Amino acid sequence: MKFYLALWTGKFINFLINIIDKKRGSNFSGEKAIMIDPEMIAHFKGIDTEKMLFITGTNGKSTSNNLIYHIFKHNGYKVISNLEGANLMAGVATALIKNSSFTGKVNADYFIFEVDERFLPSIHELLPAKNILVTNLQKDQVHRNGDPDFIYRKALPVMKKNVRLFLNNDEPRSRSFADYNDNVVTYGVEKHEESFVKDESFSTMACSVCHSPIVFEYYNNDGMGTFHCTGCGAESAAPDYIAEKADFALKKFYVEGIEFPMPYNIPYMLYNYAAAVAVCREFGNISIENIAKAFESFKNVGGRYEVLQFEGKTVKYLRIKQENPETMQTSLNIIASDKTPKMVCIGPGHIPDSVPAYTNTFYLYDCDFSSVVESNVERYLFFTKYVCYDAANRLIYEGVSPDKIEIIESEDAGDILDSIRKAETNNIYIITWIHTFNDMQKQAKLKEKEEA
Repeated sequence: MKFYLALWTGKFINFLINIIDKKRGSNFSGEKAIMIDPEMIAHFKGIDTEKMLFITGTNGKSTSNNLIYHIFKHNGYKVISNLEGANLMAGVATALIKNSSFTGKVNADYFIFEVDERFLPSIHELLPAKNILVTNLQKDQVHRNGDPDFIYRKALPVMKKNVRLFLNNDEPRSRSFADYNDNVVTYGVEKHEESFVKDESFSTMACSVCHSPIVFEYYNNDGMGTFHCTGCGAESAAPDYIAEKADFALKKFYVEGIEFPMPYNIPYMLYNYAAAVAVCREFGNISIENIAKAFESFKNVGGRYEVLQFEGKTVKYLRIKQENPETMQTSLNIIASDKTPKMVCIGPGHIPDSVPAYTNTFYLYDCDFSSVVESNVERYLFFTKYVCYDAANRLIYEGVSPDKIEIIESEDAGDILDSIRKAETNNIYIITWIHTFNDMQKQAKLKEKEEA
């Protein structure tokens, strides 16, 4: 009876949300429902865990989830998924509540859920998916996740179970899960024109097997590439599926000789593409040709990479996860690849989910800014209320003259746009929180209306 009360409460909340604002409440109904029945996701009827996939890892979960869902739908399958990106227990519960009958019966060909890596064990205990995709395990927000090896140890018991693993062959921690499971499919990315190396001043990582240093021959993305362990010899072997012959100018790549369109010609997306091919081929039994066809119509969720036209200036927004050096390095590499004159705006904010609000800029020192500094940047802008000066110091240590750096001690969208307006160049890059960029979009539209 407790399950039905939770289910009906969730459905009633969803009904109210649809009346008030359909865009809100990505996990609200599930959040309230699991307060009534904490184990409710285990009680839905009609779920085949053999047809269930969990997508977990530090970076790339939402994009991989959206792409895999799109490919399955494009090929005629009915799929239940938490596409809104709410990836905790409440988010999974919300997706099931929305797609179930009043008796808790669900009807779908496949179940594909993005799952937060910290909560994978507790969610998997109630909903034992037989397929798990691991995108990567990397440095992330330390006050939430500690270090990557802490997350690794939490996830390891799940990886040892009777599950099929889809593992990133080019990321050492993910790849090492193969040592504990015989049912493994690996995916990777071939070296390409945007691959890079780092000098010895940047720390590497410890091997998950023997704790000796890992050495990368090159990086396709920060923390991902061809690697080997200096101790036990663990290495990135030949993957089962590899994205190769990537051409970012022509927006295409190949898998098993089949040409794929590149919906977003950004280097880090190649790992999402390769993961999607591996999953859809092995888990969905979809042909390579039909997977490639689905790529043609894929559009990612908003907010990862967007462009704002403002008073003749092109503002390119690159979203990062706060305190996550891998996503920051990826964005820096994108900026550095553009050798034309530009302005670079960086607004690393604080994380307000605890009191006092948590601020840290350590992750900026894990990143190599040298290529950005050498890429024809005319001016820098650092903004945010708490860490704008700390962040600007990172560029000063890199040799940038303070005269080229402007500081704004706020996240006010109007102030940021005023600074951009004054730039001599029309080529603007900005790295900041999604809500700040959304405010900039609103302010830009208001200014257009005022001037019309």
